[in-house]
Amino acid sequence: MKQADTQILDLLVRRSTANTRRLGIVSAALLVAATATFLLSIVDVSAKDVPTPSSYIVYAGTYTGTGSKGIDGYRFDTAAGRLSSLGLKAEIENPSFVVTDPGYRFLYAVTENDNGFLSSFAIDAKTGDLKFLNRVSSGGGGPCHLTVDKSSRLLFVANYGTGNVAAFALNEDGSIGKMTGFDQHRGSSINPNRQNGPHAHEVVLSPDNRFLFVPDLGTDQIAIYKVDSAKRTLTPNDPPFASVKAGAGPRHLVFGPGARFAYVICEMGSSVAVFSFDPAKGSLTPVQTISSLPVDFTGENNSAEIQVGRSGRFLYVSNRGDDSIAVFAIDPAKGMLTKIQVIPTQGKSPRNFVIDPTGRYLLAANQKSDQIVEFAVDQATGRLTPTGQVAQEPSPVSLVFVPGK
Repeated sequence: MKQADTQILDLLVRRSTANTRRLGIVSAALLVAATATFLLSIVDVSAKDVPTPSSYIVYAGTYTGTGSKGIDGYRFDTAAGRLSSLGLKAEIENPSFVVTDPGYRFLYAVTENDNGFLSSFAIDAKTGDLKFLNRVSSGGGGPCHLTVDKSSRLLFVANYGTGNVAAFALNEDGSIGKMTGFDQHRGSSINPNRQNGPHAHEVVLSPDNRFLFVPDLGTDQIAIYKVDSAKRTLTPNDPPFASVKAGAGPRHLVFGPGARFAYVICEMGSSVAVFSFDPAKGSLTPVQTISSLPVDFTGENNSAEIQVGRSGRFLYVSNRGDDSIAVFAIDPAKGMLTKIQVIPTQGKSPRNFVIDPTGRYLLAANQKSDQIVEFAVDQATGRLTPTGQVAQEPSPVSLVFVPGK
């Protein structure tokens, strides 16, 4: 309910109370009934401003050249758990990661190639159409991940190919402004084929917007930065990084409920590294490492995505090779994980997945089998069950939900 509506209601209630003494019980009852009717009418009007649980748009970032031309759109009906194609929404090369601002007004996409770019679009929440705003250099090669800070003043990018992180100012119209921060990672690790140099893989903000975390597959470190939204800058934190087991290759990071713990999926190690988080210092302290694979798996695997369920009680991780999603129960006190399920994704190479805003469905983007597969999420146990809903999508690698109108 809006503030003006609340003020009107307060005035009516005061008048109703004052008039009770003068009008008597019957008249006062009529006045109270009229007030209640007015209250209901305001609630009805206010409710129209809030997107319904079934009104969402899903944007799919892809690798182009395999039948895709860029960013595709879908309407998602949460009541039926169904994706309906809206077609191509932006023709752009290799938009391998897409993200929105906190208000869902703008969408940002990488162009993942040797000379990386970042593009901005305005979102039409009614049609799902994207209006191109501008494009800038990403500040490095192979950009693979983006995030917008809570003030909508900063856009951060991880450039995988050149192993650096950059910050960009965001303009009021949603377009991308000048670069305001930059840091080049240095170092290597024990795998000469994949870790002969830095490979920044993700940019993740702490829930309080004060720190930025950048898992680097090439150095086996999670770089940590202090963020100044007012100045639109980032500076190395003290401590400047946390480490994982040599050769594990950290890829993505997510915070648990209350931001007491952080969870890092290690791509090369096919494992989840659990850290306790100190919000005052921005530091990460190792707690646990647990495999994301079934006990009988043999062969090559590269783990990819990691998400916490809407309830905060369960953690989900995707495996490429085993082509599965592992489900873990989270100990709320200690942050430690217990594996409770590993389920096939019904396709090949689940690079990305998302949990819908209701928490009832998980959409897995199977890159190498050109499909988005839906799973129902058991709210009590966290376990996944295929619903039979499958959308054909060329080389899907990134999914994002946007409230529709």
